[in-house]
Amino acid sequence: MAAVTVPTVSLPPGPRWTAPRLCALLALLLLLTMLAAAASGAVDIPFSALPGLLFAAPGTPDGAMWHSVLWQVRLPRVLFAVLVGGGLALAGAAMQALFRNPLAEPGLVGISAGGALGAVAAIVLGGASFTLMAPAAFVGSLLATLAAYRLGRIGHGMASILLAGVAINAICWAIIGLFTYLANDAQLRTLTFWNLGSLAGATWPLLAFLGPWTVVICALLLRDWRAMNALLLGEREAHHLGFALKPLRRRLIVLTALLVGPLVAATGTIGFVGLVVPHLVRLSLGADHRGLLPTAILAGALSLVLADWLARIVVIPSELPIGVVTSLIGGPFFLWLLTRGGAR
Repeated sequence: MAAVTVPTVSLPPGPRWTAPRLCALLALLLLLTMLAAAASGAVDIPFSALPGLLFAAPGTPDGAMWHSVLWQVRLPRVLFAVLVGGGLALAGAAMQALFRNPLAEPGLVGISAGGALGAVAAIVLGGASFTLMAPAAFVGSLLATLAAYRLGRIGHGMASILLAGVAINAICWAIIGLFTYLANDAQLRTLTFWNLGSLAGATWPLLAFLGPWTVVICALLLRDWRAMNALLLGEREAHHLGFALKPLRRRLIVLTALLVGPLVAATGTIGFVGLVVPHLVRLSLGADHRGLLPTAILAGALSLVLADWLARIVVIPSELPIGVVTSLIGGPFFLWLLTRGGAR
């Protein structure tokens, strides 16, 4: 059988930056932010002590305490923020390409609402155990996404899947409202904090489980950058370029659900990253997904590490829900960019 050559779609270059330059800048900022986040918090660790603490605990009592804080709390949390931020941003970029809509995000096809419904059902019916909430949220997000996709296939094109996702979201949030009405005070408190999002559950075992899974799914999505470029030209044009649209839609939706579902299960709902970060990268680079996708991963990781760092240091010794921080920072910044673009 002759090998099938996948066509490359040429798109205009970005208006300001090239992908390598922006990736290098974001990688440098990400490294500096990770170091600052690892050193700051309820217990401050001197920057000068960080290199030594990465390899061994100093003999002093303070050194032993810093070593324990760094390895048991800060490093897992910072690396988890990188993982979640990069995954959400990449999933958002894939959804925006699939729906050809800059306002699309993973929650559009029911991923977030389904995950929230699974977690809320686990809290109200089975207690607040994370070992029950996480798999329930994952199963909920996956079932909601598959339901939206199957119902959408009854109609024609991506608009049907989009409308089915809106309906699934409405049903999920209605059932969540019913569970909220039935919950007792303790369950309501747990339910509220889960919905606001948090990275406090980051541990090395959780990283060991979610890290390889997230990296593999991200790699599979990155391979589809040519198809995403073709989708920007229109479904008919993508078909004429040789892309099989139905398998492509199914693959992108399922990969996005498999990427976002476990992350939502582990962190709760975190808004802004999957919607705004890919859009900001597109404003800087243009629409070529060969550079947009890896840059979105770095930008998403940077934004979530920064948001989690701020959430931990603003009200020491307590911390703000990370969903509140991402919305407070991202919403006004996004509006400023839109207003600035409209003025031009």
